[in-house]
Amino acid sequence: MADMEAVAAAGRPKLYSYWRSSCSHRARIALNFKGVDYEYKAVNLLKGEQSDPEFVKLNPMKFAPALIDDDAVIGDSYAIVLYLEDKYPNPPLLPQDPKKKALNHQIANIVSSGIQPFQNITVVRFIEQKVGAGESVSWTQQQIERGFTAIENLIQLKGCAGKYATGDEVQLADVFLAPQIFSAIELTKVDMSNYPTLARLHAEYMAHPAFQAALPARQPDAPSST
Repeated sequence: MADMEAVAAAGRPKLYSYWRSSCSHRARIALNFKGVDYEYKAVNLLKGEQSDPEFVKLNPMKFAPALIDDDAVIGDSYAIVLYLEDKYPNPPLLPQDPKKKALNHQIANIVSSGIQPFQNITVVRFIEQKVGAGESVSWTQQQIERGFTAIENLIQLKGCAGKYATGDEVQLADVFLAPQIFSAIELTKVDMSNYPTLARLHAEYMAHPAFQAALPARQPDAPSST
């Protein structure tokens, strides 16, 4: 973990997050992994708080998350993770080897561009309104399975999976995979027996402290179970 005193001395960053947002989930994992002490600011997407004029100044796309760190304002999860990688280089999320670095970006992009946008709240609501109640489930499963098939094959083809997706250390690919796999299992009920590598990775993520602390149910704005 990064030096907590050195990080805190620069002031606590603020993360505008929604407990169940997989994009926010990525940012929380990265912050935890880097050892950054941050302030959690809840944005309720179901209540439309992302459209509040003050939040739109932080993220014009009206998505969570957004990060404020001193005078830096970053409104995209991928950009947030790369910003953290640059500002807090240890422990690293990107390997030095160009091929492994490219593989990490490729997997992260499959998740962030090829899976997640097709299952976000806006898309799901549109399908429910235009096609019918419950119809978004099969659509979401199809998009996740298409992406998971590509990632499973990619990891096996490259023969690089160790304890984690691209080796024995947590890297960028894991930060993006963990929330997507968690969501697929818990919310979409995807059959993970078709993706043995991803299922194994899920077990590793669930045992890692930085990933555990980022879980949706552990966030301040998560509904109480009692």
